[in-house]
Amino acid sequence: MSTLSPALLAADAPTTPGLSPDALLLIAVAGVAALLLMIMKAKIEPFVALVVVSIGVALAAGVPAADLVATIEEGMGSTLGHIATIIALGAMVGRIIELSGGAAALAHSLIDRFGKKRTPLALTATGFLLGIPVFFEVGLIILMPIVYGVARASRKPLLVYALPMGAAMLTVHAFLPPHPGAVAAATAVGAQQGWVLLFGIPLTAVVILLGYLMARRITRRTYPMAPEIAAKVYGDEAGPDGVESAGDDPDAGARSGLSEGAGQAVENPPSFAMVASLILTPIVLILLGTIGTNALPEGDTLRAVLTVLGAPMVALLIAAALSAYFLGARRGWSRQHIGQVMASALPGVAMVILVAGAGGVFGKVLVKTGIGNAVADLLDRTGLPLLLLAFVIAMLLRAVQGSTTVALVTTAGLVTPLLQRADLSPQQLALVCLAMGAGGLSLSHINDAGYWMFTKLVGLDVGTGLRTWTVLTTAMGVTGFALTAALWQVV
Repeated sequence: MSTLSPALLAADAPTTPGLSPDALLLIAVAGVAALLLMIMKAKIEPFVALVVVSIGVALAAGVPAADLVATIEEGMGSTLGHIATIIALGAMVGRIIELSGGAAALAHSLIDRFGKKRTPLALTATGFLLGIPVFFEVGLIILMPIVYGVARASRKPLLVYALPMGAAMLTVHAFLPPHPGAVAAATAVGAQQGWVLLFGIPLTAVVILLGYLMARRITRRTYPMAPEIAAKVYGDEAGPDGVESAGDDPDAGARSGLSEGAGQAVENPPSFAMVASLILTPIVLILLGTIGTNALPEGDTLRAVLTVLGAPMVALLIAAALSAYFLGARRGWSRQHIGQVMASALPGVAMVILVAGAGGVFGKVLVKTGIGNAVADLLDRTGLPLLLLAFVIAMLLRAVQGSTTVALVTTAGLVTPLLQRADLSPQQLALVCLAMGAGGLSLSHINDAGYWMFTKLVGLDVGTGLRTWTVLTTAMGVTGFALTAALWQVV
């Protein structure tokens, strides 16, 4: 029996005129090509591009005009109904941790615990923990002033500290809920987020540890830095060991995205235990909900309680309430200020939520038109395993258009019809999501906003960024897929 979500299983059969499979495949290829061109060349927002392409594909495949709006609303509504609240609440938790000084407190505490000799590992661990509730770009802005200070004090190359830390945050962003790509992919294929977390947290931890070791090897040599970053970090225009800067963009620092006062200390910051507990609370609740659902009999009171508390929306709502109280109210924040802080998290995630919803529209159109079945037939004929297909498609889409979230939601739309034919367990569906995450982690390069943000903050030129950041993230993505494939053999 299929384990896909009821929404997907209830999706209408194709309602379009009987186009041949080859014609449907041609429409699908044209649609994906148009999507990539709109995002890459025309620089159109992915949300708008996905909606426009979905409409074009639907009309080309023969969806009646009277059904077009309903199809779009169904795809958007069914997707956002699952993910909008989760992403918004996760962003609120991260925002409270950020503005309360919890992120800096977490970093400094881990540095003290690991010791000066293991500061790069401490910052990598910080990136892992902070990366769970905080988006990648925000996490970089929060932690880079700390990295600058550590590099200045040690007179060691900035990249030694920044590379593994940044890669750790990007890994979490690609693999784990409540990040939008992971949530949208799990929703699309009908995977339980509890299983994604149960497999994904240890897998992500191993990938990050291996990435830290790879980064140590990459940073054995000293790379040139942009002069303005060298001056910001070391107080002069030469990096450590007297290596001259090779940057050629004097305005890069101004465009780096480093917010004013990002590294300022907060009076009476929260403790490490408090911040770590708030980060882990929703994860533990979701995992308990998954374990209770699978281990306890139906009708059991404890199972019912754990099912409610372990629902991702409820777990994150509890985490947001606890964060508001312990990091806000108990530390003197007024109710008005707490409300303002939580509201300030929403503008930054609004477009991401819409992108995920538009991905749901694209997936719905593929089902309604019969293109999904045609694509599934084609993928089935390749003879490649499902897991490998999910990884390769996500990696290719990530490489050509840059966004991890867009790569994951588009891949989910393409492979879902194929997954519906397979008799996959909840555990296997979770591993398919992780395989897509591994693809979404790989090949971060010049068309990725995260690539530019990292390289500008660290002062790397394009070639150096490709040799360090791109190589490391790709190696970590391939490693993540290899570990996922190994887990597939035993579940």
